[in-house]
Amino acid sequence: MKPNYLAFICIAGLCFIGCAEKEAPVQKKIVVRNTMNVDRQFETVSIAIDSLDFGAEDPKKGRIIIMDAANQKPILSQTIDSDGDGTDDTVLFQPNIKAKSEIIYTAIRSDSMSTTANDSVARCYSRFVPERTDDYAWENDRVAFRTYGPVAQKMVEDDVKGGTLSSGIDAWLKRVDYPIINKWYEKELETDGSYHEDTGEGLDNFHVGSSRGVGGIALKKGDTYHISRNFTSWKRLFNGPIRTSFVLTYADWDADGKQISEEKHISLDYGSNLSRFEINLEGTDTISAGLTLHENKGTTNVNEEDGWISYWEPHFDSEIGTGIVIPDDGMIGHDKYETEEKDRSNIYAHITLSDSDKAVYYAGFGWKKSGQFGTKADWEKYLKEFSERLKNPLVVAMR
Repeated sequence: MKPNYLAFICIAGLCFIGCAEKEAPVQKKIVVRNTMNVDRQFETVSIAIDSLDFGAEDPKKGRIIIMDAANQKPILSQTIDSDGDGTDDTVLFQPNIKAKSEIIYTAIRSDSMSTTANDSVARCYSRFVPERTDDYAWENDRVAFRTYGPVAQKMVEDDVKGGTLSSGIDAWLKRVDYPIINKWYEKELETDGSYHEDTGEGLDNFHVGSSRGVGGIALKKGDTYHISRNFTSWKRLFNGPIRTSFVLTYADWDADGKQISEEKHISLDYGSNLSRFEINLEGTDTISAGLTLHENKGTTNVNEEDGWISYWEPHFDSEIGTGIVIPDDGMIGHDKYETEEKDRSNIYAHITLSDSDKAVYYAGFGWKKSGQFGTKADWEKYLKEFSERLKNPLVVAMR
């Protein structure tokens, strides 16, 4: 009997088509729309992985890749575990989108497709720093911050040199777009150099003391603002190319007889000068977030309607702007609090807590010497536009 080559070819072809269809990754379309009349970038879109509905695909198989549907090229993205259960549940990416327009992206799971070269680079970075007492420091491509832990507090209480007693937020004035935290600590602790000297990357010369620095909180009772001490514990949630996030907890503190509990969930996204603070509080239904006035040689500005406060001041051989933006009409007032008490002069934004006992705000700075902001007007324009974007988030839909 002659072999039936035609039947063989047909069966093989059907098998190939069936296998190809089986192996083809499920694609989900994500439509991002900009309703504002301005171009937008460095705004993070957050999508629950479950909402992508990859069907019967193994949820643990392959990376989630976000591609520009127009050219099918991967863009920078990051998957995160937002609820701390050990499984990534959210994907982050930052569209670059023109005014009054939309972009379509495609999401797939793949073991074989390459992501972008920077997907594995932690451009947004934070860590606990035990070698420098016990700081916690964080940064992105534009700014860096730190705050202080219990060992630093105990050193002050025991009159040991080198301690710091503060729940204020310190600003590290970087002027390069690459990570500097580890380099600067190594420079300070292991070489003859110091991060208090600018050798081209910036420096730490922003005084915090017991002030609120850039976004620390306080509660006013009578004529006094009461504050917590150093954080007592920390938990880093993740680093990545788009966001770093961590949690700081504090010992309960007294505000004129009221016990206040405080837990800060802080995150910083790529391209932003402002960290996001989500603070869980018990014992009060309002809180105040502050900016240090230092020697009060600068200029304050407040826009309660848009929900922001600002302080622009001379700073050594340059100038610096600090600011706080409160979303969702959470700002209920402000106070320029001036006192002879060292480091306690701050401008405050008063914030109402949400139904879940949380205060949410964004705080950060812009240093003139970094080249990011040349004038007070430039800085305040940034805060205003930041507020407007929070009020008009990018619209995301699945197709």
